[in-house]
Amino acid sequence: MRKCLSLLVLALVLALAAPALADECKNRGLLDAMYCDNDMDLVADLAGPGQCKDPSTLVFTYTPVEDPAVYRDAFADFQEYLGKATGKEVVYYTVQSNAAEVEAMRSGRLHIAGFSTGPTGFAVNLAGYVPIAVKGYPEGFQGYNLIVLVKQDSPFQTLTDLKGKKVAHTSPSSNSGNLAPRALFPKLGLVPDEDYTVLYSGKHDQSVLGVAHGDYDAAPVASDVYERMLKAGRVKEGELRAIYTSPRFPTSSFGYSNQLCPELAQKIVGAFHTYRFPESMQKSFDGADRFYPVTYMADWKVIREIAEATGTSYNEEGLQQMAKKEAEKAKKK
Repeated sequence: MRKCLSLLVLALVLALAAPALADECKNRGLLDAMYCDNDMDLVADLAGPGQCKDPSTLVFTYTPVEDPAVYRDAFADFQEYLGKATGKEVVYYTVQSNAAEVEAMRSGRLHIAGFSTGPTGFAVNLAGYVPIAVKGYPEGFQGYNLIVLVKQDSPFQTLTDLKGKKVAHTSPSSNSGNLAPRALFPKLGLVPDEDYTVLYSGKHDQSVLGVAHGDYDAAPVASDVYERMLKAGRVKEGELRAIYTSPRFPTSSFGYSNQLCPELAQKIVGAFHTYRFPESMQKSFDGADRFYPVTYMADWKVIREIAEATGTSYNEEGLQQMAKKEAEKAKKK
């Protein structure tokens, strides 16, 4: 009888507590029902006392690549630094796809990670991921811009001057070469396919050379590709000029699970912000020498705009679509 009474009391307490707990979440935004965003910064709030995790071993991974061993070795020194900063053992966990990486953090098997630019949104909304840094330099983070190139002696000065012209996009799936222009240009008074003729060049360098040779009036391309072409002498300095430069697109983000206890999360943030890459790591990451601080709200704004404009939803359905595409790509390989 006492046992039954205790169970009834417990059930009543839980029933009364459930609405109270629900009321505690005053804002969720686009986050999954598992998470709350009361501070309105677009990422999940940290788990509270009694709910947060303080594991003896921290699991870390980097966005999946064709040869995971390369980056497992590249991050070995940082893992050691992170271990000393947190007082924990840090182990590397190899993931086979972006979708699997999101699921690993959502399930609590992954504590700290580097996510690719696009999948970062899925990790934030579905896995309680809190981005805090990207690879970078003293002056800013490592990334690239969408730039629109025209010939130096052309009359074009603004995007709207390209109405009625021939503009080279790279390929349908390219971010800076197609998706970003379709998302960003209409707000600036220029609608691809309506205001100008889109011609697919196939690659960023072919778009650049096409403008230089007069095949196209203009071309949206990735700034880092153009800079490499200039350094290699494939395009002469001053032959082309940019009439538009987008906000900077970040590369892969780094962060932690919101399920970690605040004290541990603070130590992880400190480790990321004070660590400096050794020479071997700088070579692996195009000269980046540190983790540069970022926020999802500010630094992923342009990425979210592109995703919204191109129909990408950072929800469970969108994750399943990404997983399907990854599986198809792996099958072809």
